[in-house]
Amino acid sequence: MATTHLSGTREAWLAARLDLLKAEKELTRRGDEVARQRQALPWVRVDKTYRFETEQGTATLADLFAGRSQLLVYHFMFGPDYQAGCPSCSSIADSFDGVVVHLANHDVSLLAVSRAPLEKLLTYRRRMGWTFPWASSQGSDFNFDFNIAFTEAQQREGSVEYNYQRGGHAMDATPSPKPVVEFAATCGTDALTYSRDRPGMSAFVLEDGVVYHTYSTYARGVDGIWGMYQWLDRAPKGRNEAGIWWRRHDEYEQR
Repeated sequence: MATTHLSGTREAWLAARLDLLKAEKELTRRGDEVARQRQALPWVRVDKTYRFETEQGTATLADLFAGRSQLLVYHFMFGPDYQAGCPSCSSIADSFDGVVVHLANHDVSLLAVSRAPLEKLLTYRRRMGWTFPWASSQGSDFNFDFNIAFTEAQQREGSVEYNYQRGGHAMDATPSPKPVVEFAATCGTDALTYSRDRPGMSAFVLEDGVVYHTYSTYARGVDGIWGMYQWLDRAPKGRNEAGIWWRRHDEYEQR
């Protein structure tokens, strides 16, 4: 059976590939420019005291740096009422163990922070076979202050501001879209409860004993650290998606 995709000679492929190479190089250079712009953002001093529960005990935000000057926090969707972590966040976190040691040896600490109790987080981490640091912000304003968690009142009032805008995200739609309902069910909760926590990452720096917030990104902003998508974007059929297809890595049928 003949392919329905454009086919051609090796010479035609090479000519098209060279055109694509130019576009890829332009994208790389543009990505470098955006990275410089990201790093040039003004730092905002964090004067509020946040408390976290870690495997080493109660910690402040400064403690989470673990002796390093830079801190990257992945805001993992695992609310207090969840029974399991978000499948999307779980697929993103599958790559953390491989990079955390390299970052640690480059003056950067990487960890996940969620609102669920620490023991629930660690139990789920054992299930997933991960070892990266994970802290609980339960009882803290941390997730709320960094616009990664929201209250029932905000949902009722329609005042949720996520990804630097009010409304517009699928998690804020009424009724909840089917994927949100399905993901909520896999976490043992309902769509509204599930949607009070969101994905994202934040960066901080510690200088002269002072913590500064330097950067946060949300929604599609985490695509760059979502390993499976970086590979799929280079696969012959790309992301090739028709709805939600991924699961936690221990939920796939063996192939």
